[in-house]
Formats: sequence, C-alpha cells, structure tokens
Amino acid sequence: MGSIQQQDVLSALRQVRDPDLNRDIVSLNFIKDLVIRGSEVNFTIELTTPSCPVRDDMKEAAARAVREKVGGVTAVNVTMTSNVTRNAQKQGAEIIPGVKNTVAVASGKGGVGKSTVAVNLAVALALDGAKVGLIDADVYGPSIPLMMGVHEKPKVVNKRMQTIERHGVRLMSIGFFVDPNDAMIWRGPMASGAVRQFLTDVDWGELDYLVFDLPPGTGDIQLTLVQTIPLTGSVIVTTPQDVSLADARKGMRMFEKVNVPVFGIIENMSYYVCAHCGHREEIFAHGGGRKTAEDLGVPFLGEIPLYTSIRLAGDKGTPVVADPAGGAPAEAIRTIARALAAQISIRNAGAENSAALEIDL
Repeated sequence: MGSIQQQDVLSALRQVRDPDLNRDIVSLNFIKDLVIRGSEVNFTIELTTPSCPVRDDMKEAAARAVREKVGGVTAVNVTMTSNVTRNAQKQGAEIIPGVKNTVAVASGKGGVGKSTVAVNLAVALALDGAKVGLIDADVYGPSIPLMMGVHEKPKVVNKRMQTIERHGVRLMSIGFFVDPNDAMIWRGPMASGAVRQFLTDVDWGELDYLVFDLPPGTGDIQLTLVQTIPLTGSVIVTTPQDVSLADARKGMRMFEKVNVPVFGIIENMSYYVCAHCGHREEIFAHGGGRKTAEDLGVPFLGEIPLYTSIRLAGDKGTPVVADPAGGAPAEAIRTIARALAAQISIRNAGAENSAALEIDL
C-alpha cells in the first residue's frame, strides 16, 4: 500500500463546498496545517467567521470526504478555527483601524425591539468566539446599560475612553454618563457629535464586528455614521404588521441612497406562544418580514418570537442568548446571528473578488 499523498487529500476536500460562498474549501484557502502521519490525516479548516451556520456540517463533510476518497486512511482529525474577513473599504479606516466590520442595526420606527435585537446579536456573535463591540447610538433613549447590566462609568486612559465589557462584548453608551432619570433633549448636531466621539475618542482595540444600535428613523445620527466611517452593512428590524413594514422599507431606501448594503431583514415579535397551553397567536400578523425581504431583494435573516423571557432577560441585564436556560428564543437569535455573519462573509468575499479583478485589469 502506497503512502497517502497531500494532493490526494486536497483533491478529496475539493468536494466540500461552502454553501454561502459557493466555492470549495480548498480554493477558498480554508485548509491549513495539513499533516499526514502514516495513515492519519490532520488539518485545520479556517472559516471566515466563528459564527458559520454550517460549521459542524462542514467539519463532518470534510472528514467523510477524506475517509471515503483517499485510500489507506484510518483516522481523520479536523480542527475548526476562524479568521474573520475584513471589509475591503479603506475610507475612514484610520478612525477605528482595529475594527474589521461595522454593522448598523436599524428600524424605520420605534417600538419594534431594535435594541433588544442589537444586544442579543452582539452577544450571540461573541459567544460563538468573535471579538465584538456594541455602540449605543440611540442617544435619545439609551437602553444598553440596562440590557447589559452596566452601572459604572467608563475609565479614561491616555485621553481615550475605555469600553466596558459585559457578556464578552465591549460597550459604549451615552447612558454611561447621564442619570437614567434625566430626559435626553439634544439637537441633531449634538447627538451626531456624541456618536462621532464614540468612534474617535474610544479605544475599541481589535474587533471582528462593531455593532451600532441606531435610533429609530432616518435622521442626523444615521447620516453622520455613514459619512464618518464606511459601514460594512446594515440590518433592518421590523415587526410583521403593515405600518412597521412600511417604515422598514423607508429605512432600506435610506441605506440604498448612501450606498450601505443591507444584509437582511429580521422580523421581531413574529408570533406569541402561550407558556401554559402552547397555543400560537400571531398578534401582529405574521410573515410580513419575509415577504418584504423578497420584494426588496434582500435576505430574510429570520424571525424572533414574542417571549416573556426575552423581556425579562433584558430587564435584569442578562440577554436571553447569554442565559443557559434561554431555550427557543435564544436559539432563534443565535441562528439569526449566524445568518448575519454569513452575509458579512459573502459581502467581503465579493468585495475582495472585485478588487482583485480591478488589479488584474
């Protein structure tokens, strides 16, 4: 029996494809540290995000491909790791040079649970192993301190504000500096200036994802953000009823006008399931988010049911995805976070391919 050849292993692994990037894992340069010891094959698969939704399936498929396609193999050891891809845009990168991707969580109107979604998405990405930051850009109604259980003020080191970390996420909010009982009565330029300071005067360090919880609507803060840094993309949060969906479309058009990609739509408060009898009630109708996403030609990232546990978790400062007993609502949000991470990887891969094409030309 001949020895196992590296090219035979790679040939087998070319049968395994990333369903989001639509290429095989060898051409994507995912295979690292391939070592063959006798009849044992060892390698690492380096993904573009630790939140890859098909992580476990890919690991199993790769091991199976080598066992079935390469003769003489008795053991296959696959290590899964990740290196989050960076948004290819260069403009404004000097403001937050250590941040790979910036994602705005927005809504066309208030009352759709946008901040709850932003907090849980950030924590879900961090729990998967990503380095995540969260900016509470809703300066008129900051809710991140309550939802993340933060009661202290940030420190200043070398004239730069230091983030506060909770649940694996680095945080900054105007709520850290004001009395929660005080009304925030700011003119647009003042609010925009505060958001700009959160970018220029805060030590964010190295991050895979920096998430922005935007205020509702399409006003000064949103425009300041897109004019200050190149956003990797945005997410629109809506509820199923028509009035919310109409405003979600307005938010979508705003991002289109400033050339910010929309990664998809999330339908929050999608339905309610009675904790006592299990009856499902579609309080705000259902399916509007998916239909709107289809009409607008953007991905539908998923739906989050209306659960009391989500509200209780936010009130006590422990987001539901960080609760070991989070159950179905936590799993729904984790699935959406991984779908979002996949969309970011797809966008970055497309930008890299476009840049390479320009260089070749």
